[in-house]
Amino acid sequence: MTFHYDINRQWSDRFLPHIKQIVGGYLLEAAPDPIDWHQATDLLMLDARDMRIAARVRRPGYATQYPHQFTIRSRLPSGAQTELSKIVNGKGDWLFYGHANASQTAIESWYLIDLNAFRAALIRQGAQGLTWGNKCNPDGTRFTWFDIRSFPADPPLVVASSAQMDF
Repeated sequence: MTFHYDINRQWSDRFLPHIKQIVGGYLLEAAPDPIDWHQATDLLMLDARDMRIAARVRRPGYATQYPHQFTIRSRLPSGAQTELSKIVNGKGDWLFYGHANASQTAIESWYLIDLNAFRAALIRQGAQGLTWGNKCNPDGTRFTWFDIRSFPADPPLVVASSAQMDF
């Protein structure tokens, strides 16, 4: 079997409009009154620079099976650079990690993860201080999973979530 990037990308891209609706609310904030009064500005970007946001959507069923986990691709059969290596090397600001609903028409649950906090935990605690593991797929791809509850509270890993945070 081979890794089918085009098929997986086409499947996940159907969720991009919904992801943009969710994430957009965390990138904009109301402008302070003086800026509104003098600069015709009602909304400001949260950060004045580009925000690089990775998006991963899991197929139905995983949200209830692994409610506190997120996975990042860590090996490809081709040997190409993976999301995990890109993230560890400083790429990306946030990771949107969602789960498709049963009809695969919308996102049923999600986390917005701060990748700087993720990297900080890896640096400060190393792999020994976090709960994680590997999952190998039949096509030769590998995903590394991480348990959100094992990350330190500061800096916070989760920017926002669809669920009540109970950890």
